[in-house]
Amino acid sequence: MSQFIPTDRTKVRRKPDRANYEREAIYRILDEAFVCQVGFVVDALPFVVPTNYVRVGDKLFLHGSPASRLMKTLASGAPFCLSVTLLDGIVFAPSAMGHSVNYRSVVVMGKAEVVEGHEAKLTAMRDFVEHVIHGRWAQVRPPSENDLKATMVLAVPLLEASAKVRTGFAVDDIEEYDAPAWTGVLPLKWSAQSPIDDPRSKRKTPVPANIANYVRPQKT
Repeated sequence: MSQFIPTDRTKVRRKPDRANYEREAIYRILDEAFVCQVGFVVDALPFVVPTNYVRVGDKLFLHGSPASRLMKTLASGAPFCLSVTLLDGIVFAPSAMGHSVNYRSVVVMGKAEVVEGHEAKLTAMRDFVEHVIHGRWAQVRPPSENDLKATMVLAVPLLEASAKVRTGFAVDDIEEYDAPAWTGVLPLKWSAQSPIDDPRSKRKTPVPANIANYVRPQKT
């Protein structure tokens, strides 16, 4: 299915013209973002926890300590909300209230499934590492059995999701442009800085090109 069907929980009601339910567009945002915010409720108290994730096909994978409140709650089958936001620019308007930001965001509603079995967990961990930088898995020590026992992996089927996107300049009335202030967009872009060698490294291995230039793997 090329498009997510909007539900009562994912339909964009505020500024519906900014909504996008296309699966490809939503996956592009999820793949570019690096950290998500997961909202859930424990004992009638709301919590929002940041964590990283990886998308593989039509699922998201999360991992963490089995003792963490986030992982224990999601593993129980409790419903939750996951969101990501990419900030693309600051919009400077002629009026104070007209200022805004350009962004791409995704909201996912769902329930998680615990990933069981050595091979399934190992595959998920490989996907996490390869999501950070392509080719890294072959260069590092793979997880031991104890590592896997100490890690819970959760799969989130992507069934309910929507994106919301803002682009362009201020939407103030033309009369507002009589103000003397500069108007326009200040583009923003997340970018890596120069790599720093770990002083404990026992080898003088040169920085790989895809780390020096931070080339993230491309997904389909």
